Amino acid sequence: MSAINSVTQLRTDGNVGVISINFPPVNALSAAVRDGIHGAMQAALQEPAIEAIVLICEGSTFIAGADITEFGKPPAGASLGEVQRIVEESAKPVVAAIHGTALGGGLEVALVCHWRIAVPSARLGLPEVNIGLLPGAGGTQRLPRIVGVEKALEMMTSGSPVKAAEALEIGLIDELAPEGGLQAAAVALARRVVAEKRPLRKVREQNDKVLAARGQPALFEKFRSANARKFRGLAAPEKIIQCVEAAVNLPIDEGLQLERKLFLELMQGPQSAALRYYFFASRQAWQVPGLPKDTPILPVETVGILGAGTMGAGIAMNFLNAGIPVHIVETRQEALDRGLATIRKNYENTAKKGRLQPEDIEKRMALLTGSLELQQLADVDLVIEAVFENMEVKKDIFKRLDQTCKAGAILASNTSALDLNEIASATTRPESVIGLHFFSPANVMKLLEVVRGAHTSDSVIATSMQLAKRIGKVAVLVGVCPGFVGNRILAQRQREANALIMEGAMPWAVDRVLYQFGFPMGPFAMSDLAGLDLGWNKEKSSSSTLREVLCEMDRRGQKSGAGFYDYDEKRTAVPSQLVEQTIADFAKKKGYSTREVSDEEILERCIYPMINEGAKILEEGMALRASDIDVVWVNGYGWPIHRGGPMFHGDQVGLDKVLAKMQEFERQLGPQFKPAKLLEELAGSGRKFSDLKPAR
Repeated sequence: MSAINSVTQLRTDGNVGVISINFPPVNALSAAVRDGIHGAMQAALQEPAIEAIVLICEGSTFIAGADITEFGKPPAGASLGEVQRIVEESAKPVVAAIHGTALGGGLEVALVCHWRIAVPSARLGLPEVNIGLLPGAGGTQRLPRIVGVEKALEMMTSGSPVKAAEALEIGLIDELAPEGGLQAAAVALARRVVAEKRPLRKVREQNDKVLAARGQPALFEKFRSANARKFRGLAAPEKIIQCVEAAVNLPIDEGLQLERKLFLELMQGPQSAALRYYFFASRQAWQVPGLPKDTPILPVETVGILGAGTMGAGIAMNFLNAGIPVHIVETRQEALDRGLATIRKNYENTAKKGRLQPEDIEKRMALLTGSLELQQLADVDLVIEAVFENMEVKKDIFKRLDQTCKAGAILASNTSALDLNEIASATTRPESVIGLHFFSPANVMKLLEVVRGAHTSDSVIATSMQLAKRIGKVAVLVGVCPGFVGNRILAQRQREANALIMEGAMPWAVDRVLYQFGFPMGPFAMSDLAGLDLGWNKEKSSSSTLREVLCEMDRRGQKSGAGFYDYDEKRTAVPSQLVEQTIADFAKKKGYSTREVSDEEILERCIYPMINEGAKILEEGMALRASDIDVVWVNGYGWPIHRGGPMFHGDQVGLDKVLAKMQEFERQLGPQFKPAKLLEELAGSGRKFSDLKPAR
């Protein structure tokens, strides 16, 4: 055995040289790893006793991808291309032995090996699209040659890995090895290759599967059309498709040149910068500064939920999915029965789509119980209140929970805007009270705002963050303020959207601009989807808002066939002349003078106040980081991920430009546009939100 460098060793097993990499935690393709593989290959090729080579990794995984921390830094050590060349051009057969994951550059290294073997638990994929890139080390040219064009397109544009069994079926690997016996199986395969004098199998020379697609441009157009909605606004999927077209129609070296050109375009473009930013932001959100690593985690093995409505039922499903028993308490049997039936129906609908087995429905429902007795929650580890958004109601509930629940139980509220500290004041244990703000539908939406009260204990915070991960949520810790982070910022956009239509912009113009920016839908289309009559009372309606006027006209959204838009039988939205006239009449009644409003103004009026409000939230310490605000908005409100989030977008636009526009709006339209002090300070000093240190 000989050490090549600090992370790579070369040892011999009979006539086979075994190159092993040990670079925790995921054996990423750092400069040290690249140098190690290159040096070990040179040594193995020069050793006469070695007739074949196995490339394997120590620890939990094969090479799990590039070292993303090196992106944008000057190149160091052997390049990935040099590593691939010495492997692919080796006169001695090279076998990649894969466990854990072979992702991105890791799979691209495996693809230049002459054979691939993997344990059944391994997963293989090219996920570069998730950070706005394409596989830039030959993946777009080699993968179609081994798995076929359609499968390669699917894998690379989705970024989803395949399991080892499927990899064997599609030809991505050559053999499966027993779990725990990978190295022995890989060495045995290498020996068979030598003994049988098999010719070296270079993927770059396998053209059958790409030639079969040559002369079929319709294949690519069909793929584009089928995925148009999914790929909307994203640059990387289209460039991946272009690269696969090159794999089909060009010699591989020309295809590799195009791949490199398009990879660099993406790498230097704004989308990849945003997606790489978000990659780190989504991981940082789990880190809570000032929270000791040894903070005790409280056991949560049973959960109680107050309220079996839409939110309560959806929240319950998160815990049932994770195998945690749930007891729901309601005040009326009819409401309880309806909530339990809703949960079962949701599971049955999922099963109809093939995403859940029938036996799994019964397994989850068996964990669910319900009653009308609050006393049934006496022994649960966590109780979540999900009742009507009324302070007096919630305080009364928490007072009763305080008297009912065992010592040490976590008392959580799903409030979306109310003062958690006031809610906690109804108890004798405010240290046990926390906000767990789920987003509707709670069984689908990923975001969970974890709201830290003034007295919430470290253990309750740490437990809530860990529990969020356990139930598959993306958690962001926020402070107590009206609307917390997400809804507080949303209020700014909604205010301006509503103001713009009073000034002359039509709802469909506002929706179109925000849709083109990347949101899944605009605010007025969203209102129609949710229902304009949410919170509206016919008896108390006074025609004081446009929404009230529309509800009084029985235009309550999609469900009534008309809202801000008219809808046909397929619920296709059509701009309404009646609504246009209704808005004009209402605006005149309220004293507005209408004018032409440009798309640029619509976008700036809707987006810049959001950025400004985010700055105020940071000033007040209600969010730990600017990036946490972005994680909230990407996961809870449909902010286009390829734009990073509102705070990242502000940094990219330039905070000086955002400030100047806010000052202009303040002069023209009023004090609601007053810039945050933090925005003024950062813009004045040339700094960005990303330069700020996390709050504690």
